[in-house]
Amino acid sequence: MATSMRRALMPLYRMRFSNLKNAEASLEVRYPLPFVVPVRTKKRYFVPPAVGIKGKAAASADQEAKARAAGVVLRQEYMERAINIACTAGVFDPYIPPEGDARLSSLSKEGLKQRTEQIKQGAASQLAIRKIKEHDAEFTTKAFPVKAQEIFVDAHNALTQFNKEKLHSLVTERCYPEMVRGNRYKTLRWHFVESLEPPKVVHARCPDMVSKGNMYGQVTVRMHSRQVRQTVTNTLVLERHLVNHYGMWRLHGKIVPAWAPVKEPIVKTVMIPGPELKPGEEFEGLNYEVPKPKAVQWHK
Repeated sequence: MATSMRRALMPLYRMRFSNLKNAEASLEVRYPLPFVVPVRTKKRYFVPPAVGIKGKAAASADQEAKARAAGVVLRQEYMERAINIACTAGVFDPYIPPEGDARLSSLSKEGLKQRTEQIKQGAASQLAIRKIKEHDAEFTTKAFPVKAQEIFVDAHNALTQFNKEKLHSLVTERCYPEMVRGNRYKTLRWHFVESLEPPKVVHARCPDMVSKGNMYGQVTVRMHSRQVRQTVTNTLVLERHLVNHYGMWRLHGKIVPAWAPVKEPIVKTVMIPGPELKPGEEFEGLNYEVPKPKAVQWHK
């Protein structure tokens, strides 16, 4: 009887097993294998240019094109420059000192041309002085030259003493680097002796910058004085930010005409340390020989 029951249930078991196998097969997802075909392409790589090669400016566009083709992203360079609204970047319509210090005769051709130029500049200066007086009620052409001379003397005294804080309050941000450039390893000796002629206002301008109404006052003062045992004629430009209620008149620049003679170069001196002298000894009696410097290899 057991054998007959086994024979009866065997077909049902085989049918159930086959159904489970078919269900598992249906759950499996088979993807086709990718078919890769090797293709030979152009090599793309970017070699940075060597330093100091000739024709660098002409080949810059080609180097940029090669870098983009190789997939190298070049950072964009912004040609920007910081500006300072406390002062202007230069002298607007600079005053041209007449050759011969305005001593030419008005009857000559050069003298007549010089006089005509002075009249043109004088008319524009009067308009600028009116605008300056609207913002600075204490400004007068009689009292300002004396104040300008005091600013000039105080600024040069602060320069010789290396007083940076005081110098910044007396000169503009444009004039400061021009005064201190090259003075790091120098000993400056300067003093103001006397004024040979009273200083006077010879030129004035009132320009705008950045926006209309942002006005700056520039006044040119002529000074004839004696400084450190020599006679000097200076044409100074002082500037003030007129719309700034806390603005001050500061030294902005100096005008050097094209016909002025070239200055003589400064003689550089170097101190060589000598022997230590004992009390009562003199240097001449020691017969000391200055040692020669050793040969040092150098390159630029």
